[in-house]
Amino acid sequence: MKSIRVGGVPEHFNYPWHIGLKKGLFKEQNIDVTWQDFYGGTGELSRALHNDEIDVALVLTESIIKEIEDGAPFKIIQEYIATPLIWGIHVAAESDYEHMNELENTTSAISRFGSGSHLMTYVNAKNEEWDTRNLKFEVVKNLAGAVKALPNNDAQYFMWEHFTTKPLVDNGTFRRITDCPTPWPCFVIVSKDDFIAENSSDLKNMLDTLNGITKDFKSIPKISTQLAKNYQQNEEDILEWLNLTEWSQKQINPKEVEVIQNQLEDLNLITQKSEFKNICKSID
Repeated sequence: MKSIRVGGVPEHFNYPWHIGLKKGLFKEQNIDVTWQDFYGGTGELSRALHNDEIDVALVLTESIIKEIEDGAPFKIIQEYIATPLIWGIHVAAESDYEHMNELENTTSAISRFGSGSHLMTYVNAKNEEWDTRNLKFEVVKNLAGAVKALPNNDAQYFMWEHFTTKPLVDNGTFRRITDCPTPWPCFVIVSKDDFIAENSSDLKNMLDTLNGITKDFKSIPKISTQLAKNYQQNEEDILEWLNLTEWSQKQINPKEVEVIQNQLEDLNLITQKSEFKNICKSID
């Protein structure tokens, strides 16, 4: 039985994987899939992939394209979430900041450089017509780090997925100023070049199994109740999130990759734009 080590963030997007693991669906295809949670997001996942701690990662699209353009030996093997990620922009609940324009020239908390929280700070700054050369960052590693950093005024705002941080808004830890959706599909499935070359058949069987789960995911009876319980969310928030989210069962569109490349280049975050075949590899 082939072993494939998969990593992702401990968020509701990845619940289909846990369904497959719990029901033994991957093992039915003679694949021993194991899952590891990474609380630090895409930056931590990328490092684990580099270090051969995992074989496959569920990562933010913009972050991994930047990694690949910077020379990482990775390929996107499939789009995972076809819809945008809704990034909430948060401040400490007791802070004096009320409006987005007041945050210009303040410090953004990020999980790591090159992470989604880092790159989306640039996207948001561009949207707000700020000078991105003046952006300042405080590395906090993960959501728990931001919970400490913002009240201590080590950083003044923090961008993280809207629904994951919703309980912290509800309990008065954070206050959300606004949202900043990604203008592209938000999550992709990635592996290293050498692992893909040696394990394409097993990867295809794994993806086929996963896609069978995600295709019917929203129609699973009481799925919103399960998600709310497992991720400590209000069910009404989960229902809203489900309505906004679509899982993909195909490779990402080349035009979407080009949109991201153009944005990263415009923000001076990459110095080249590779051909689609050097970014993505479909598993046949």
